[in-house]
Amino acid sequence: MRAALLGLMSVSAFSYAQETAPVPDSGLVRRALANELKSAQDASHPMQYRLRKSSPRLISTKQIVETGDGAVARLLSINDAVPSAADREKDETRLDALLADPGRQRKRKQGELADRDRALKVLRALPDAFLYQYEGTDTSAAHPLARYAFSPNPNFSTSDLELMVLTAMSGTLTVDTTCERAVRLEGRLQQDVEIGWGLLGRLDKGGWILIEQGDVGGGQWRIVQFKMAMSARVLFRTRHFDTTEEQSHFAPVPVGLTYQKAIQMLRSDLDHPAIAGADATSKK
Repeated sequence: MRAALLGLMSVSAFSYAQETAPVPDSGLVRRALANELKSAQDASHPMQYRLRKSSPRLISTKQIVETGDGAVARLLSINDAVPSAADREKDETRLDALLADPGRQRKRKQGELADRDRALKVLRALPDAFLYQYEGTDTSAAHPLARYAFSPNPNFSTSDLELMVLTAMSGTLTVDTTCERAVRLEGRLQQDVEIGWGLLGRLDKGGWILIEQGDVGGGQWRIVQFKMAMSARVLFRTRHFDTTEEQSHFAPVPVGLTYQKAIQMLRSDLDHPAIAGADATSKK
């Protein structure tokens, strides 16, 4: 579900100066979404970054390195504290297992590709799935930011379970008019969505997502924040999805980097208590 929702781009308290900002042309949204689709298919600029994921039960921070063999990660902190010796040992054992059995990493790569394909499916549907209404432009930022309200397009229909969420979602999309890239998207389910998981599947009305992205250096745009609060009925049980993901400290890595070299790099760069605890210190 997260992968499909990530195909959407996420509202902020912008101060819109509609009377002084020119109205963007009607094709801006489609061009911006086309740029998102193009970017999502471009794997030629691998990076490493820090991922902080928080839920009501746990906060974890990891260093992620992207490679052609799939991403690899190393644990930095748990609940904004340096991991215990047991947690560090468990993480090292996991990395050793990946090195010893390349098949494990191949499976991880296959999972990444499946997630990407679901996200691309949603991105391709976005221009036609919603009706977009221009609401104004914020001219106080470095680049003008045009805001659009979106709602389901009554002429859009689908039997694809992963796209059905679009038929019940309304929200706002903010576009950088200079770069023609989606900056933020916030969407909320206006009604229950039957998704057909197992014997019974339903996403409940009122669930919401927030996605924010930006230029993280060198003209490369990445998601920097993802929030989701959803409840779903699956196999007669209600499950709650309440998570926040923040990505930061982006830096390029060599094209062609193998996952084995990435693990070596993670171990050599991050095997210091001061570095591993840096994120925890920054949060205090």
